[in-house]
Amino acid sequence: MHQSAAAHALETNTGLDNRKLLMWLFLASECLFFGSLIATYLIYRGRSTVGPYPDDLFDIPFTSVSSFVLIMSSVSMVLALAAIQRGDRRGLCIWLLTTALLGITFIAGQAFEFTEFYREGLTLETNLFGTTFFVLTGFHGAHVTVGVLILLSLFVMALRGRLTAENSLNIEIAGLYWHFVDIVWIVIFTLVYLID
Repeated sequence: MHQSAAAHALETNTGLDNRKLLMWLFLASECLFFGSLIATYLIYRGRSTVGPYPDDLFDIPFTSVSSFVLIMSSVSMVLALAAIQRGDRRGLCIWLLTTALLGITFIAGQAFEFTEFYREGLTLETNLFGTTFFVLTGFHGAHVTVGVLILLSLFVMALRGRLTAENSLNIEIAGLYWHFVDIVWIVIFTLVYLID
């Protein structure tokens, strides 16, 4: 009786838990943030007067593999949520760790790419392409890093037995954030890397 009263107290008039509603509102604001960064990149695309240019630097096969890794992390996040909902703590731990490791792999790939671009002479100050590219992809990488930290903290909580089916909303909210950064990357990858 006490648990249902506490759960009811967290619900909004929409029937959604306050924490879930706040996450949706946060993600809506993030859509505006990334929308402005993507729009800025698109407005200044092709306006650099000095190189290096995207065609000189982009390694589409490498970035495609990196993108695939991030997309697969969304699958493992879904499996983590399914595991906690059925009370499978071991499965939850495995899939949370898998998701975090896939996120770390993506970040490592991005760090490698940034390093290679820097060696080729592209920096924030080089040209409009460098400025808009590094700001856009750098902010996305920072969001993925925050997501990895959240996943690792949830993994530690799961190991200690502090996550159960009753509080699976914690995993669901983390999953919403994680799927958001994956979707944003799909948009970035398509508009920045694939479309001339």
